[in-house]
Amino acid sequence: MVVSEAMQVVGAMAEFERGLIKDRTRAGLDAARAQGRTGGRPAVMDADKLAAAEVRRAKGESVTVIAKALGVSRATLYRALAGTG
Repeated sequence: MVVSEAMQVVGAMAEFERGLIKDRTRAGLDAARAQGRTGGRPAVMDADKLAAAEVRRAKGESVTVIAKALGVSRATLYRALAGTG
């Protein structure tokens, strides 16, 4: 009986600590965002690459050839082209 009560206390402390970590992480992300910093991986496809890809695709070039020329993967190119219309 004493062991289960001790485990409940340890569990409650762990849950409380996890909540503190979550709050601090959220505060840090919000502070970084307020300073203009964003996280995540940088986008590979910019507007210029997308425009070039659309023109080349309209001319009938294959996605593989276009992707190789632009230095992106076929999956990235498919995703970008699907987002434009």
